[in-house]
Amino acid sequence: MKCPFCGCDDTQVKDSRNADDNTAIRRRRECPECGSRFTTFERIQLRELVVVKKNGERVPFDRDKLEKSISLSVRKRPVDADRVQKIVNSIQRQLESSGESEIPSRVIGEYVMDALSKIDHVAYIRFASVYKDFREIKDFEDFVETIDKLAKPETV
Repeated sequence: MKCPFCGCDDTQVKDSRNADDNTAIRRRRECPECGSRFTTFERIQLRELVVVKKNGERVPFDRDKLEKSISLSVRKRPVDADRVQKIVNSIQRQLESSGESEIPSRVIGEYVMDALSKIDHVAYIRFASVYKDFREIKDFEDFVETIDKLAKPETV
């Protein structure tokens, strides 16, 4: 592993342990050249995933981008970083086990929406506002009204 500080190609592993519900290995490394320490993570990758965007563009699946978008949605909400990691791990496992190597971006968006709807409604609405491209206040009102209808059982 190359040192991110000086570029030395020969870094040494000082400590290894399981991370992220045993789905990754966390390695503490040290560079013999500059003495800097850094952490790397090793994860299982079942297949190369490609995300097919709305415009047809194909890009490699980016776990960090998924994590960042979820983290933005839960910012200043009572959702800790471990919970975000569990959501990201779960979504990535779902995608990899789907049997498909090309995943439409809307599928990923729906997985995120489903996960956020179960943990925090404000984060759910935040994510939806970007995912569903809300342009006016009316879009928010309609969406919140839909959520309210789903959350409340109808009386006959």
